[in-house]
Amino acid sequence: MRLAWTILPAALLLFGAFRAAGAQSPASSAAASGVPQLNISSQVTIRGRATPYLIRHLPVNSFPQLPAEVQDELSRRGCLIPQTYEAHHPENVTKGSFERPGSTDWAVLCSAGGEVSLLVFLASRADEEPMVLATAPETERLQPHPPDTVLGFNWGIDAATPEQVHEAQAGLVPRPPRVNHDALADSTVDHRTIYHFYAKGAWTLLDMPEQ
Repeated sequence: MRLAWTILPAALLLFGAFRAAGAQSPASSAAASGVPQLNISSQVTIRGRATPYLIRHLPVNSFPQLPAEVQDELSRRGCLIPQTYEAHHPENVTKGSFERPGSTDWAVLCSAGGEVSLLVFLASRADEEPMVLATAPETERLQPHPPDTVLGFNWGIDAATPEQVHEAQAGLVPRPPRVNHDALADSTVDHRTIYHFYAKGAWTLLDMPEQ
């Protein structure tokens, strides 16, 4: 998934205020049947007009690199992993040193019951619940992507190395010191990326240039 640093244009912000037109019914039907529905297609109403969307998901077992305890927790939560509309390989599961230099931690977008949560599993907290950094209805993370007339899912995550973070902060004056471990890049495809950073037992957002 491409990471971009530009601010989301105001015209696209209206998609965060979608009112779903039956948007929850596909997920609800799948849950009722006990069979996960990997592709969710329905409609949302935008300015009084029904607009179709498609969200693709992958099951947890599509990510065999995940530690068994993380897979078990995701399965317990009924998670599927949503894929952005531009995905060409499995995404939205990422490994990084999010807690400290050299740690092996995981971040995952978990879709369950029509909502998506950004979960972080720190190795030092393996016996605890994952940290939840953000949650939103899936239908609030839709975006047009011409020439396709169907809206697609626009939320993606990646690990960002200290070098990548330092480069992204190049426009800040004064430029912050280089961080000493990975951040979690939280992106709207082709638009804005924010960076979650864990230090002293808490998550913060790193300062980025205004654009």
